[in-house]
Amino acid sequence: MELLSPAGNFEKLKAAVRFGADAVFMGGPAFGLRANAGNFSFDEMEEAFKYLHDRGKKGYVTVNIYPQTNELESIRQYLKKCEQLGADALIISDPGIFSIVKQEGIKTPVSISTQANTTNLAAVNFWASLGASRVIMAREVRKEDLVEIMKNAQCEVETFIHGAICISMSGRCLISSYMTGKDANNGECTHPCRWNYALMEEKRDGEYFPVYEDDRGTYLYNSKDLCLLDRIGELVKMGSASGKIEGRMKSIMYVSIVTGVYRQAIDSAVKDADNYKPLPEWRHLLESVSNRGYIEGFYGGEYDTNAVNRETSGYSRSAAFLGVALKDSSNDELEITCRAKFAPDEEITILTPDLKKIKVIPEIVLDEGNNKVEATRPNYIYKIPFKDKAPEGSLIMRF
Repeated sequence: MELLSPAGNFEKLKAAVRFGADAVFMGGPAFGLRANAGNFSFDEMEEAFKYLHDRGKKGYVTVNIYPQTNELESIRQYLKKCEQLGADALIISDPGIFSIVKQEGIKTPVSISTQANTTNLAAVNFWASLGASRVIMAREVRKEDLVEIMKNAQCEVETFIHGAICISMSGRCLISSYMTGKDANNGECTHPCRWNYALMEEKRDGEYFPVYEDDRGTYLYNSKDLCLLDRIGELVKMGSASGKIEGRMKSIMYVSIVTGVYRQAIDSAVKDADNYKPLPEWRHLLESVSNRGYIEGFYGGEYDTNAVNRETSGYSRSAAFLGVALKDSSNDELEITCRAKFAPDEEITILTPDLKKIKVIPEIVLDEGNNKVEATRPNYIYKIPFKDKAPEGSLIMRF
């Protein structure tokens, strides 16, 4: 099973590759569903594909909006450009965009996006009959249906294994459009499903009444995050072509750790799927990154009352992200780019791409001029004494 990770920008792409992704999905300068992600210019896409292909990895481009007619000619040129730059697949949801790929003779494989709401075997094989190489299943599909689909599908089947879940069917949501004028189906979602709501009576303008389901809060639509770590052995046995991690808007820490955990999980399952059992440390690491609480979604059946986080729409995490190693450690020191403040004599943890934890209490911290500092500042480069081995891209964290 391929491990497919999000790449919101080039830095996150490199992090995903270092921590074990087989492929990444990215947005170009237009027509993806994450307009506020860093995304890639055409020049950056070209560089990214070279970086990936030099390492035996793949890069898929999201072209999964639902376009208006006046956008079709631009999309036609965009698809040609993606093929020219070396995309390994185009992720598409709209039948019109799919038809343009065929009209133009574009040879880049097409993956049908989860936005296409594919929930059954007939729909998978419909897309396969039109030439799709892969279908990304809707997150509403249950385990027993996935078993049947993967057994009889006429093309590859991809499944989401981790990340945020939209409150609507396959993410095709209109709440943002209705409330803010920002269209989620054109990449501009403002996430009103995570907002805290109150009730206002028609003739009492400005007088708000809390909306209670119970005494825990008023977050009516706030789904917890998907986590299928316990199910990786089952998905490998089913024949899932790819396990996908959601999160192009997430941090480097998130991309790195979640990728690293599922890399080890998939490798373990491939060796012995029947006896696959996730390690407690993997779960601990997933809790360390931002999350809204974890559930298995529809995989094991319908949602129940535990599927929604009614206490807060914010994220929780059990660790702080302090920085990233700029290069391989050498000469008994580690050079880092800082993301948050820490001080000498404070215990920090270096997390390597193979998920090895190395605890360090640096006696001194030096800036780029080799001056001692009392504390770091974000976005500056520092050096700390370090006698162990840590590759470029290792995370500096506080657990």
